[in-house]
Amino acid sequence: MPETILLTEPRAGVAVVAFNRPEAANALSTQMGEELLEAWTGLGARDDLRCVILTGQGRHFQAGADLKERNGMTDETWALQHRVFEAMVRAQLSVPAPIIAAVNGAAMGGGCEMTLACDFAYAAETARFGLPEVGLGIMPGLGGTQLLRRCAGERRAIEILTTGRPFTAAQALEYGVVNGVTAPDALMETVLGVAAEIAAKAPLSVRALKHVVREAHSLDLAAAMEMELSAYNRLFKTADRREGVASFNEKRTPVFKGE
Repeated sequence: MPETILLTEPRAGVAVVAFNRPEAANALSTQMGEELLEAWTGLGARDDLRCVILTGQGRHFQAGADLKERNGMTDETWALQHRVFEAMVRAQLSVPAPIIAAVNGAAMGGGCEMTLACDFAYAAETARFGLPEVGLGIMPGLGGTQLLRRCAGERRAIEILTTGRPFTAAQALEYGVVNGVTAPDALMETVLGVAAEIAAKAPLSVRALKHVVREAHSLDLAAAMEMELSAYNRLFKTADRREGVASFNEKRTPVFKGE
């Protein structure tokens, strides 16, 4: 059983991954990195998974790397730890089902990067974000520079990264880091509602949409449209497509099986 994260499944096909070190602001330790790597790997292999929510236990979302653990680390130990973190975030990015961040508090450093590595995000109005690594003599190393640039734009990303200034949930919404801001006590209800909406849709379609949007961004328009068309041509031959059309004509709720 993991000790630094909490895994739950509030409804079939919807998993919640929660950082679970509230006494340490959910800071990312080596153990947490290892447990997240195992969790993302397991979730990524599940065909029945429709959606994942990433959140934090307690007042914080995730306050970045555990600097108490890192204090006095040798360069070799630091490098070994970071390889765990690199594998962890790549496993997160590889999960085929959509991942939604529910940012309930401070999302700093690695916590902000893991938010950016989700497919989209909602935040409590009291949440704060930041990538303060420049003040520690390092820089984001879990995709933060590239993922922030893609949602906030190059000029805004360079400003945030080089100043290390934190930003509010309202600013995160303005920058495109989050999709919505809610009252703190409404955050999980809102995100669970969105997850349930996704879970009710055809799962093969949902996964194909995530894949094409994520993977086609580096292609020119013609190649990107070919990728889209290839996915479309696979989907219209599925049992779920037939179920979707039949349920529409029969005026009933579709029952999708991912087939």
